[in-house]
Amino acid sequence: MKYTYYPGCSVKATANLYQESIDSVMPSFGVELEELEDWNCCGATAYMSVKELMSFAISARNLAMAEKFHRDVVTPCSACYLVLNKTNHYFNDYPDMRKKLGIALEAGGLSYSGNIRVRHLLDVMVNDVGFEKISEAATSKLEGLNIAPYYGCQIVRPFYYGCGACSDSEDAFDDPDDPICMDRLIEATGATSVKYSMKTKCCGSSLMGTEEKQALKLCRGLLADAENNGAHCIVTICPLCQMNLDIYQPKVNSLFGTKFNIPVIYFTQLIGLAMGKKPEELGLNKLAVKMTEPMKQILQGA
Repeated sequence: MKYTYYPGCSVKATANLYQESIDSVMPSFGVELEELEDWNCCGATAYMSVKELMSFAISARNLAMAEKFHRDVVTPCSACYLVLNKTNHYFNDYPDMRKKLGIALEAGGLSYSGNIRVRHLLDVMVNDVGFEKISEAATSKLEGLNIAPYYGCQIVRPFYYGCGACSDSEDAFDDPDDPICMDRLIEATGATSVKYSMKTKCCGSSLMGTEEKQALKLCRGLLADAENNGAHCIVTICPLCQMNLDIYQPKVNSLFGTKFNIPVIYFTQLIGLAMGKKPEELGLNKLAVKMTEPMKQILQGA
């Protein structure tokens, strides 16, 4: 299981704890992630609405460089997953866009035929590795730990038409309205997956940098729903989602008078904990909201 790895900017910077857990966990499952040399920023979702053609062009550069390896491109970031997928579809489905991008790539000494498949790391874990192997690797069963799976608004809906498509799209690896793959992954570790209504709602994303109060309001709703349903922690798959719910949690409390104290971790960190790896090895010591005493007791028991 060898893939071309596109980490994205966040995972190399503010979300480096995500990368630490990926490096720690993936080799145990035979997943080899070969980082794409000289990759560049995908522009993220915000850039797409400002300079669409430019966004497509810089993303197409990554796809063109990756194509020569004839492997799936895998990214751990939901925004990168969405943008690279969208670029791929526009290149293949719209002749005018294909021509423009071809000209842009040619100026950089590159070409692209559109034969790359873009996937999220969660997709690789649940479909290529499989729940059975994850369960077998979970030597420290996390029984008693209640986890709220937070998919966010992009991971199951990376569709290029903007309004979402049906779940039988080739890009969809789960139901876009009621995804369950992370729920099943949580259960494979021995923990309990918490049922709550906001698992695919937006956390505010980059709105935190422009309309902070509105973004904090969205985060409050997510945290409240998870807490009200008995979650010890939230598990996510997106660097921006994790940052908004973790780093900005104290601001949510300050603005709305709440007392949330809910750790927000990555799914790879959860798998690592179930494998008996030390928290520091998984980057858990870098969380803004530290593991609570109930979590520590459960982990010590496991």
